[in-house]
Amino acid sequence: ECLDPVPEETAGPYPGDGSNGPDVLTESGVVRRDIRSSFGDLSGTAEGVPLTFELTILDGTNGCAPYAGAALYLWHADRDGRYSLYSRGVTDQNYLRGVQEADSSGRLSFQSIYPGCYDGRWPHAHFEVFPSLAEATSAGSMLVTSQIAFPEATCAEVYDAATGYEQSVANLARTSLERDMVFRDGWTLELATLRGDPERGYTAQLTIVV
Repeated sequence: ECLDPVPEETAGPYPGDGSNGPDVLTESGVVRRDIRSSFGDLSGTAEGVPLTFELTILDGTNGCAPYAGAALYLWHADRDGRYSLYSRGVTDQNYLRGVQEADSSGRLSFQSIYPGCYDGRWPHAHFEVFPSLAEATSAGSMLVTSQIAFPEATCAEVYDAATGYEQSVANLARTSLERDMVFRDGWTLELATLRGDPERGYTAQLTIVV
């Protein structure tokens, strides 16, 4: 049974894809699995609870067959809710941004950190899917822009237990998936499955139909 295509969502104000200021997609080094550190001429590492993204891209126009060769650009906020290249204090960083190409099974992965919860939004990660690595790294035509939501129980567990997420505890308490401006119209196809613990880190899994 084929899932419905992932909903189209806003890229938000900090995409780093050239549509709103900086463009990391065309920079050498953006294709990488570990996105915790800045790349190119920039240096710095985002601290936080380890989080591995395991994503599978399926082709909804081809019976949900694995979309081999598709490329996904992932970006999200750091532990303090800041976006590299844009937010005050991290304009000289480009961490927590990267591109990966799907294998023959449509699978790809990133090593990152658990994002913080900033005021006004539910904890999430952004992504754009391109038909090929060449399209992605030339900031070409994309198939979909969407977001990944994180389960409430896992967010609470991370923010309560881990150092550096103190502000996220308060911000999470003030929001919900039902009130979030992106996810409130439905999040079934965007909610990742999480496993792990704050000490050893987590794995987030999601199947994305485009």
